[in-house]
Amino acid sequence: MGLREQLDSDMKAALKSRESLRLETIRGARGAIRNKEIEVGDALDDDGIMRVLRTLVKQRMDSVEQFRAAGRDDLADKELSEQAVLERYLPRAPDAAEIEKVVVQLIAEVGAEGPRDLGKVMQPALERLGPAADGKRVSETVKRLLSGS
Repeated sequence: MGLREQLDSDMKAALKSRESLRLETIRGARGAIRNKEIEVGDALDDDGIMRVLRTLVKQRMDSVEQFRAAGRDDLADKELSEQAVLERYLPRAPDAAEIEKVVVQLIAEVGAEGPRDLGKVMQPALERLGPAADGKRVSETVKRLLSGS
């Protein structure tokens, strides 16, 4: 079953079980997918749908930070719940230890010595970690290890 069919099936199940948060989140994701398809002028495959879902997850993460800073924990909690629903459709992202292990290996392989060599490490790191890796977390790890902190 493709990602689109999985979303449709889960939306019907959420509707039947009256899970309003899950239903609302999946409907929003389907709408974002439709908007992207209109933008590109063609139907998205599973990879395209995953890119849209990753964007939605990142938007939720940004919103959580902003809501927490504004003291709106209720809204931040809702965003976290929506993020959890969306992440079910994405492959598991590498954790901090996996990212650090790959970055340490690459620093040794390419002979990177300082912050100037960030580009030499970032591209191969993102390729090895796969599409589920968060570029921001990878970048922070590379910068930290290249600066010697």
